[in-house]
Amino acid sequence: MPALTLTPSADVTGVLAAAGVRAGADRGNPQLGLLPVASGAAGNAGVWECRPGGWPVVDRPDTEVCYVLSGTAAITDDATGTVHQLTAGDLLVLPVGWSGRWDVTETLRKVYVIF
Repeated sequence: MPALTLTPSADVTGVLAAAGVRAGADRGNPQLGLLPVASGAAGNAGVWECRPGGWPVVDRPDTEVCYVLSGTAAITDDATGTVHQLTAGDLLVLPVGWSGRWDVTETLRKVYVIF
C-alpha cells in the first residue's frame, strides 16, 4: 500500500524553489517558483507560482486542474475569445487540446494537478 504524503501549510505558503522564466513567455518577466508534491505515470501535482507576465498555450497536451491560492491573472480562451479573471479561491480546468493565453497581472500562486 502506498504511503501517505503530507505537505505542511508552511511549505505551501512559504518561498518556493526558483524554476526560471516561464517557457514561451512573450510579455513581462514571469519567473516561476515550484513545489512538486507528487509525480508518477498518471501525472503530477504541486504548488506553482508565477510573477507577472504572459504567454500563449497552443493545443495543450494534458489536462490541468488548479486552485488559485493568491494573485490574479486573465486567461483568454482562443475558441470563444472569452477572458476569465482568476483570483484567490477560483478553480480552473484546462482540458487536453485547449489553446489560449495566460496573462498574470499580480504574482499568482496555485495548487495544480496535471494528468
